[in-house]
Amino acid sequence: MQSTVSEFDWSRQYIDGEWVTATGGDTLPVEDPSTREHLYDVPAATEDDVDAAFEAAAAAQGEWEATSPGERQEVVLDAFTVLGEWFDDAVDLLTAEGGSSVAKATIETENTRSTLREAATFPSRMKGEHADSNVPGKENIVERKPEGIVSVITPWNFPLVLTMRAVAPAIAMGNSVVLKPASDTPVTGGLLVGKLFEESGLPEGVLNVVPGRGSDVGDANAGHPAADVVAFTGSTEIGREVAATAGRNLASPAMELGGNNAHIVAGDANVDDAVEAGAFGSFIHSGQICISINRHVVVDEVYDEYVEKLAGFARNVPTGSVHDPETIVGPIVNESQRDAILDYVEGTVDAGATLEAGGEVHELDGVEDSLVVEPTVLSDVTNEMPTACNEHFGPVAPVIRASDVDEAVEIANDTEYGLSGSVYAGDTGRGREIAKRVETGMIHVNDQPINEEPHMPFGGVGASGIGQYNADEVLHEFTRAKWVSVQHEKRDYGF
Repeated sequence: MQSTVSEFDWSRQYIDGEWVTATGGDTLPVEDPSTREHLYDVPAATEDDVDAAFEAAAAAQGEWEATSPGERQEVVLDAFTVLGEWFDDAVDLLTAEGGSSVAKATIETENTRSTLREAATFPSRMKGEHADSNVPGKENIVERKPEGIVSVITPWNFPLVLTMRAVAPAIAMGNSVVLKPASDTPVTGGLLVGKLFEESGLPEGVLNVVPGRGSDVGDANAGHPAADVVAFTGSTEIGREVAATAGRNLASPAMELGGNNAHIVAGDANVDDAVEAGAFGSFIHSGQICISINRHVVVDEVYDEYVEKLAGFARNVPTGSVHDPETIVGPIVNESQRDAILDYVEGTVDAGATLEAGGEVHELDGVEDSLVVEPTVLSDVTNEMPTACNEHFGPVAPVIRASDVDEAVEIANDTEYGLSGSVYAGDTGRGREIAKRVETGMIHVNDQPINEEPHMPFGGVGASGIGQYNADEVLHEFTRAKWVSVQHEKRDYGF
């Protein structure tokens, strides 16, 4: 077993158990968002590479499905063990490639191991059932079978864990996988996962990793005729296109898309606690999380106090390069994302909001064109302003005033999204009653919305996606029910 991946050559893709160069010979440069320095070049897959990956997946899937539950479980548990041995390397890669703070990268790697541990239970959870029949002498059996080939397309913000939550269950259930990671994080979202399962003894062809630009091979992955399921995590705009492309081949879409999550603060809430939770929910990983707080909706009687304390908190959040282990708010992943965030802030101020803290690029010594955006707090925001009506995906906290809880719920629900959210109230029972009225797939009382546990369902409603990950929900995404009936005695057909 390779004890470290820190010196591994990432210039090849993983197809049919082999590390091979891209057929076109093109590469993708990857840079460190904190330092803007070049890290490495990874292969830029072509459509021919994608075809080869699906061919390998198709050839391997039947034999992999036929392996015993115990064998499949053992491979996933081995991956859990290997990732434990590579833990520090994974944290370093997440920090350098994705701009993750050390704290965030550590949490992500821990959660990825938890995801693998949960995935290892799926081979023994693929249970069928028997049912009585209306036909005399007939036995009805429902079997649970793997879908076949799962095409996985993953994002850059939590690349390791969001990739693993699709790849590990799919493999554990007897599927084969073709994985296309985001071009900003092709190693932590893809090639590292391929290397991990190679070291764990996964048979050749069951997992194939093809990094590439979405503009070049995105449609080839989403619309490949061999794909039975297309699992995508990313923006709603792109997700609509991915789902439509998959649908033309009648592949099942599993889409976890964008969010516009509200943090409701009731008048009886402990403001200090609500602010601390709100700051974490907006500023961790620079707000680049689909379940981060996009809007703080605060009842009038505590609004001014909340804004003042949140702005003070923002001014003191450790901000800068994530190579400083104390940093909490680090760089945005790339220039286009950074510029979009700053445009949203400027547009919100122009629309009448008040800038309470931040709103600028945080300069880094020795770095030209820093990607770090200061933790930002805006007051006097309304739901129609750019930072509130868009998923801004940055360290930005727009605070909206509500006259009472009823209006707060109305504001929270005034969006096409319904992914996650949170409610802070003095009484947890009252908080739960408020939470019931918020139209989301997930919501958290006296907490913030950035929560994921592998044994709990994860997914949204409305424009936030189709289907769910984790728990038994992902079992139904990557497997299908097959009805088998057995006629035990001669049937009278009436002829």
